[in-house]
Amino acid sequence: MAAQASILLLAALCIGTAYSLSCYTCTAATSNSNCQTATTCPASATYCETIVGSATLLGVSATSITKSCAASCTASSGSALGVASASTTCCTTDLCNISGAISIKSSYSVIVLVMGTLVMLISSSFL
Repeated sequence: MAAQASILLLAALCIGTAYSLSCYTCTAATSNSNCQTATTCPASATYCETIVGSATLLGVSATSITKSCAASCTASSGSALGVASASTTCCTTDLCNISGAISIKSSYSVIVLVMGTLVMLISSSFL
């Protein structure tokens, strides 16, 4: 009887418990600071995914950040005519998707702002 109890105890210690990934989650947040809700993912999710979309038009910028647990994830990035950009990042450790800021392209809005200022300065000097 003691041998059976020892075997059961050993088996119980060797059996691993299911590990669930933890990721930050949010939907269409306008900034990374609004996207810090930690969530325990379902067992099928093995990735933390961050999708960042950014657009600038006439000097006005808009950003959307979505973070989630994902069963599969493909990293990508791209831009359209220098006006909009989107990127997807993937990671596999607990709360690894803390920052979505690395994917935000704000350089376009800065360029538009500088160009507008230069045009105003040049046009006022000719008057």
